[in-house]
Amino acid sequence: MTQTPNLLIIDAIGPFLRHYKKKRGNWSKVPFSDLETEDGLRSRCVRTIPLDFRKFVQAARRVGYNAITLDDVAHLIIDPQYAPALQTKLAAYRALFRDLFQIATDEGMRIFLTTDVMFYNDTLSRQLGSSRRNATLWLKRGLEQLFQDFPEIAGVIMRFGETDGLDVRGEFRSRLLLKRPRHARDFLSELLPLFERTQRLLIFRTWSVGAHPIGDLTWNARTFKRVFAKLTSPALVISMKYGESDFFRYLPLSRQFFASGHQKVIEFQARREYEGFGAYPSFVGWDAEQHLRELAAAENVVGASVWCQTGGWGKRRQLTYIRNSSPWVELNAFVLAKLMQGATCEGAIDAYLAAELPHVPPDAMHSFLRSADIVIKELLYVREFAERRLFFRRLRLPPQLFVFWDRVIVDHPMKKMMSCLIQEPDAALREGRAALQRLREMIQLAECHGVPTSGLEFQWATFEIIAEAREYFFRPYDPQVAERLQRLKTEYKRRFSRNYSIMLNFNEAPVRKVHLRWLLALMLRDRSRYRLLDEVVTIRVLAWAYPIASRFLRKVGPKFAHKQAMGLDALFK
Repeated sequence: MTQTPNLLIIDAIGPFLRHYKKKRGNWSKVPFSDLETEDGLRSRCVRTIPLDFRKFVQAARRVGYNAITLDDVAHLIIDPQYAPALQTKLAAYRALFRDLFQIATDEGMRIFLTTDVMFYNDTLSRQLGSSRRNATLWLKRGLEQLFQDFPEIAGVIMRFGETDGLDVRGEFRSRLLLKRPRHARDFLSELLPLFERTQRLLIFRTWSVGAHPIGDLTWNARTFKRVFAKLTSPALVISMKYGESDFFRYLPLSRQFFASGHQKVIEFQARREYEGFGAYPSFVGWDAEQHLRELAAAENVVGASVWCQTGGWGKRRQLTYIRNSSPWVELNAFVLAKLMQGATCEGAIDAYLAAELPHVPPDAMHSFLRSADIVIKELLYVREFAERRLFFRRLRLPPQLFVFWDRVIVDHPMKKMMSCLIQEPDAALREGRAALQRLREMIQLAECHGVPTSGLEFQWATFEIIAEAREYFFRPYDPQVAERLQRLKTEYKRRFSRNYSIMLNFNEAPVRKVHLRWLLALMLRDRSRYRLLDEVVTIRVLAWAYPIASRFLRKVGPKFAHKQAMGLDALFK
């Protein structure tokens, strides 16, 4: 990194989630529809949000963060063509956010708003149609007025490659506007002069779920160059996740950080959406330290953006720094901030202990967290698969297989998939058993040395099921294993209400291994470079054929894949 990082951003949506009641929450952004009445906001939400927000901001500031993000632009721009009831509702949001902005300013925090590119409602759909130009100009005018009305706003963080989840309800829903590299370039060229003139930052996130020709911006150097080459502006900051996929383990540092001299921030996740949502220890310090060590050679990295609440679909109700806060999320957030400020991982851990847990011996905590790291990597992931770099169409595949968000998928199609992808099943079994034993020893270490035991009982019960699932996946079918899994699931559901969903189905699927192996060889590649096969078949032909194939996929695949996030359909656009 060629300069001292000056942006340490943390997401601040937690205060908006106190009254969120759904069993499985969509944590991708503020659930606006749950805060609203027909023409205003629920009084108890308006009453508690500023109190929680001040508590959150003060805690984040003590740790070292100097900027917060809030959702979102759509709820702060009022269009004269909106219906009177919506205008009244948005005026209530503006009043609430004005109070929050004042709190953040009083605490010395810079304020960034998020937005999808682009959000719509019925009025905007009629007004803008399908024109990218119309939408870009409308957003530009809205932002100009927003900056005048709220001079406290330091900038806007724009998400272009992912939209609202299929389960999102409310006045606004987003859809993808920028589908090709030139679309993004034109969009940025139009908006950046406004940000320069008003001295705001436009933080453009490269994250995409692989939809449309721009969908590989996360990892494809050619696409990156087509969007950003010669697009110079002091107002532009490019925000990138640390790896080529989502917030998973086993991902090397993205080479896109070295692709240009633009200002850049690196994204980390303290509340690990694929590793328990903070329910149990999922420490990221050593991985982050390695990424930052490599990032020292990159040009113009100006900070980091840390997610402590946002991301994923899950049942947990822990609000960081506010209510039932996870000590493991707080530890990650603390260590990430200190690493960005130049500390070593061990030094950051020791500083956390001095501030929060002075009775815990540093050596014991280091050992505990090292074990926690290994348990996650060798049991929640299957190492052999996780270490492979696989691509499907424009997407770098996640390194997790049968555990995703808070679901554990144990069925015959997954067993067949494992048999094709894992060449050393005995090694996978040994690693899983050893990791479970290490978790047992980790729990004993915590009890002996005063290390927090929050979530360890839950982790043991969850990981015991995951370890037993490996017995099903990597050995010939044994009805006793199936019976043990069913007993473990029953007891697990009885003990924990905020549990993983254990999806058991031992019925044989009508898929032959030889056909599946052939299909995987056709669809997946082990290098980022596209094959001719990809250009012709997996990208073009599949986009055409998917509407027909989806009928079959909906029958054999997990149902949640079609109901959460953007849905499986997005992969084929």
